[in-house]
Amino acid sequence: MLKPGATIGILGGGQLGRMLAIAAQQLGLKVHIYSPDKDSCAFDVVHAFTCAAYEDEAALGRFAGSVDVITYEFENVPAKTAAFLAKRKQVMPNPRVLEITQDRLIEKNFISELKIGTAPYASVHSASQLAAGIEKVGLPAVLKTKQLGYDGKGQAKIAKGVDANAAWRSLKNEPCILEGFVNFEREVSVIAARSADGKVECFEVTENEHRDHILHLSKVPAKVSPALAAEARKIATKIAKAFDYVGVLAVEMFVVRAGKKQTVLVNEIAPRVHNSGHWTIDGATVSQFEQHIRAVAGWPLAKPVRLGRVEMTNLIGTEANEAQHWLTVPGASLHLYGKKDPRPGRKMGHVTRVFGK
Repeated sequence: MLKPGATIGILGGGQLGRMLAIAAQQLGLKVHIYSPDKDSCAFDVVHAFTCAAYEDEAALGRFAGSVDVITYEFENVPAKTAAFLAKRKQVMPNPRVLEITQDRLIEKNFISELKIGTAPYASVHSASQLAAGIEKVGLPAVLKTKQLGYDGKGQAKIAKGVDANAAWRSLKNEPCILEGFVNFEREVSVIAARSADGKVECFEVTENEHRDHILHLSKVPAKVSPALAAEARKIATKIAKAFDYVGVLAVEMFVVRAGKKQTVLVNEIAPRVHNSGHWTIDGATVSQFEQHIRAVAGWPLAKPVRLGRVEMTNLIGTEANEAQHWLTVPGASLHLYGKKDPRPGRKMGHVTRVFGK
């Protein structure tokens, strides 16, 4: 268990690292950020930072020597980097989780082995496998690169009558996974925290709306039945336990209908704090960021209590330039990430609105 004044090392310097650092400071803990991006917005709010490549073993060694425990803010930190650091300091969640979640096919197989439902899927490493995959999952379908895809990047939709090989060529014929199209009623997520002693605390199920493959709006509570909400939390808890996870993770799910019954299918796992959990900063008695810091510090988790009906809106690109009007909206809290370049598709901040219960 870390004592106040100890230092948490965080790999990655984006807005998630920034908000983790702020949460740590509120608990009397210091943060050292490691990021290769000289414009990392998390650098502005931390005790120390290192700007170096993830492959720079000398810099990584110095970083490890300056902190008490290490975590990460996003899942595309190279697994080799996490493994190198794990030989020198405890890394949480375990780097094995990165190896699983960085590959969409391995992740889908992991979920399926837990007897948890997903969209139908198939591995695509060749044109013949693509044809066999289409035969298996049907069309329309989505072809996704196995690695390094988020916010709609690295994927192509294949509709009936469309040249499937052209879609694969658009992804540079990289190893892919083909996922059958899911006719879902809504998209939801569960943010779960697990401590080293195995205790799990889930936030309420969040309903999410996307624009251009980027999260636009999160609403809590989600419009799902109590039974479905319980099922979603049970799935997130099962995944966290199977990973022997320490920290916060997000499980993204589709709500689908089978006859008169609703159920959920897991879409993706994010082994980190998540955009759909930003509402917890202002809308709950503990935020997802504080829960993650508590977990990696070896401190007890809090039991989250929602403070009202909550909506979180992302500010994308130039939307941040017009954000000041939110300062006059009752019940609204504005969070800007300090990023300099409001390019299209870039998450620049968010607004949380808390309404009466």
